Amino acid sequence: MSASNQSHLRGLAEEFQESTNAIRKELNQLSEAGYLEKSTDKNKILYRANTKNSLFKPLQKLIHTYLGIDEIVDNILQKAGDIQEVSLIGDYAAGIDSGEIDVLILGENINQAYLLLLAEKVGKKLEKKVNISFAKSKEEQRYINLYTNNSKI
Repeated sequence: MSASNQSHLRGLAEEFQESTNAIRKELNQLSEAGYLEKSTDKNKILYRANTKNSLFKPLQKLIHTYLGIDEIVDNILQKAGDIQEVSLIGDYAAGIDSGEIDVLILGENINQAYLLLLAEKVGKKLEKKVNISFAKSKEEQRYINLYTNNSKI
């Protein structure tokens, strides 16, 4: 679960193909430990990452490092143009290790040729296929936000 995503019990149970009781137990433990925040919307309890938890950033960094995403983001930000946001989309955003990493880059005046070449190189290093798509705005879809340029928002 990323800071920008929220989900409810049944949705998580379906996504992880587990019983609602097993998911409820884990969600309660994570909430009690302070890793998740709970909110209600109509008759649903929604869960999202607690970004105020002191371990949120280290855990997020650990996950990014494990997936190899930190290297992609660092390289992108060095010489890629006016990037506003970088998001992980597709299977990895859904928690599925399919072997393909889909990255959405939002911004203007982006050096697309450089980024496509970089994606190929990083993909070889990670032994995964890295697909990059470019847009000026984000459509509604599942994503994990990896980077936002707050100075331009």
